[in-house]
Amino acid sequence: MGVYPEIEPYDHGMLDVGDGNRIHWETCGNPEGKPAVVLHGGPGSGKSPAFRRCFDPAAYRIVLFDQRGCGRSTPHASAYDTDMSVNTTAHLLADLERLRGHLGIERWLVWGVSWGSALGLRYAQTHPGVVTELVLTAVATGSDPEVTLLTRGLGKLFPAAFEEFRALVPEGERDGNLAAAYNRLLESPDPETRERAARAWTDWETAIASAPPRSVPRYEDPVFRMGFARTVTHYWANGHFFGEGGEGGEGGEGGEGGESGEEGVVLRDAHLLAGIPGTLVQGALDPGNLLGTVWRLHHAWPESELLMVDDVGHNAGAPSMAELLVAATDRYARGEHAKAPEFE
Repeated sequence: MGVYPEIEPYDHGMLDVGDGNRIHWETCGNPEGKPAVVLHGGPGSGKSPAFRRCFDPAAYRIVLFDQRGCGRSTPHASAYDTDMSVNTTAHLLADLERLRGHLGIERWLVWGVSWGSALGLRYAQTHPGVVTELVLTAVATGSDPEVTLLTRGLGKLFPAAFEEFRALVPEGERDGNLAAAYNRLLESPDPETRERAARAWTDWETAIASAPPRSVPRYEDPVFRMGFARTVTHYWANGHFFGEGGEGGEGGEGGEGGESGEEGVVLRDAHLLAGIPGTLVQGALDPGNLLGTVWRLHHAWPESELLMVDDVGHNAGAPSMAELLVAATDRYARGEHAKAPEFE
């Protein structure tokens, strides 16, 4: 069983979400089907037509949208004068609710990839009454240890690439918060400084891929590259703006991110997911597994199932991953939920 055939949206639009921002949304599949919303990664990657194919178009009303600052949403984060102070997790959660209301949806399944899984988990924790199920892949929770691993810890595995990545940062900042240091470079008034930083950031993201493919064609698009790097570092430098109640917080000196505690807000509040069925599809070679985050999330959330896929890294598009994602959405469309595991 593979993914479903390609489909096109039957409706789309731009939704004014305030602060001068308009988000681009689309709906596909069956207008009378089970509602599902897709949360893309990044932050700042934008939606992909490939995500539509993880749902039976006869069974689902599939909603995709570009989060603030990326894709077809406006203004785009690649523009130097775009105000990033109104691009935080609290804003994205409010946008989700505004979009749900705009489309007249009472409850929906939440499907998230990478950063989208962290956003989906926080959305379910803060709005449990509107989430029917969660299907999450390439799982992240937006914790400080995850950011530290990805910006510094993996340097031990990729030392040459890490030296290049670290070299662009001013010498006095190289032992501090690298995401914050890069974000300062990406906010520089000098366009050449911004472009060098965007290129170096995406080069590092490519270098730390734990399994093929190790090339990302969209990183060659200067608009995508700038908007993506600026948005990722904006979130990573500020603890993904989770903080208490998802309101955010500033990154501390010398560390990565802005949360307190080693687990982060999402894992801390895993008990708030009680009663919501969920499926976690994770590549066994995903670097995030080095922290045990997905395993701990699964064991703190009794209604979840964890499906590990051998020989796959942080890549939700791998055929073996997609097959499990389709199986999960098919099962939820039929009203079937996975049997809760028995923990020791």
